[in-house]
Amino acid sequence: MTRCRLCGSQAMASVVDLGATPPCESFLAADQLDLPEPAYPLHLQVCTDCWLAQIPPLITPEETFKEYAYFSSFSTSWVEHARTFVAGAVERAGLDAEGSDAFVVEVASNDGYLLKHVVDRGIRCLGIEPSVNVGAAARDKGVPTLTEFLSPETGAAVRAEHGPANLVVANNVYAHIPDVVGFTQGLRALVADDGWVSVEVQHLLTLIEENQYDTIYHEHFQYYTVASAIRALASGGLTLVDVELLPTHGGSIRLWARPAEAAGEPSQRVADVLAREKAAGLQELSGYAEFSARVAKVRRDLLKFLIEAAERGETVVGYGAPGKGNTLLNHCGIRPDLLAYTVDRNPYKHGRFTPGTRIPILPPERIAADRPDYVLVLPWNLRAELVEQLSYVHDWGGRLVFPIPELSIVEVASRKVEA
Repeated sequence: MTRCRLCGSQAMASVVDLGATPPCESFLAADQLDLPEPAYPLHLQVCTDCWLAQIPPLITPEETFKEYAYFSSFSTSWVEHARTFVAGAVERAGLDAEGSDAFVVEVASNDGYLLKHVVDRGIRCLGIEPSVNVGAAARDKGVPTLTEFLSPETGAAVRAEHGPANLVVANNVYAHIPDVVGFTQGLRALVADDGWVSVEVQHLLTLIEENQYDTIYHEHFQYYTVASAIRALASGGLTLVDVELLPTHGGSIRLWARPAEAAGEPSQRVADVLAREKAAGLQELSGYAEFSARVAKVRRDLLKFLIEAAERGETVVGYGAPGKGNTLLNHCGIRPDLLAYTVDRNPYKHGRFTPGTRIPILPPERIAADRPDYVLVLPWNLRAELVEQLSYVHDWGGRLVFPIPELSIVEVASRKVEA
């Protein structure tokens, strides 16, 4: 990558090089295990002109998202997060005003986990979801869904058919598109001239501060600060008016934007987060200087633990098969000799194998049947939820292992028994 995809600058600097890995959601069927598997460089760089962090666009969204393995509804906490968001967004945008014919569009609407709450409120809505399989699951839930990628042309066509959207939601997708300018123009095409756009995306500030390098993978083309997001939104005629700091994905930002002509002055929260980013050095190279060394330590610590556990004859299995887990497994070179298998709640992944590392993915019930000594939790961002879900490992003295932001071994409390 020689030019920034947002501003076109050639002033690119290396942040961390994770080697070459397969696409993180390309899970393997059993009959693919003896076939070649493509791998692509995973090298995070930052533009020193606009400070957008990015990886080279070596795979296309079409390759990743036409058939997708991630279904949002399998995370209990994520469904609750969506319900809370919808309640707040309806109030902010005045979508339930008497006589209102409000219209909500969600881009990358997945399996309808969020718009289901909009449907339940009787508000007109549409999901735009490129993945055929998860879009079908959304329609089964009663969520109207268009199978398409967002572009300026798609946005204009939806607007012409359904009218302008009072609220456009683009949660956890702004990092997933290499054409950030065209995508942002699509958001502007969808939204009413006095409407709202909500964008949730992982915050580069917490990614750097908390060693969350496993969230760097080929699906994520960009990694945003509020400062770089302001410039990205402006490329499509949108202005940031407010920001919220969220705990999701280890630390995310919720960006509230409006068409430039209706935006007004940004909130104090925008200025506050910009000040935090500047204090962390994220608008100069010094803020990125130590990240690569801290990433290397995460790898060494996890490998040391797994190797020593194997030498003691102790068993370690995984919980979850998220995209971030596959970055971690591949970067660390972990194979079934160190991690016998992992489990996942999503039946789509059962009987498949993790890309690159070829670790079997089994149903969650396997953990209770095998009683391993340790469970390595790959979706570490759901720590509170999973410590409770996996409390049953206490029954045989098992412990949970979290690899990020640093290796920690947790003895879970015993389950409460109802009288």
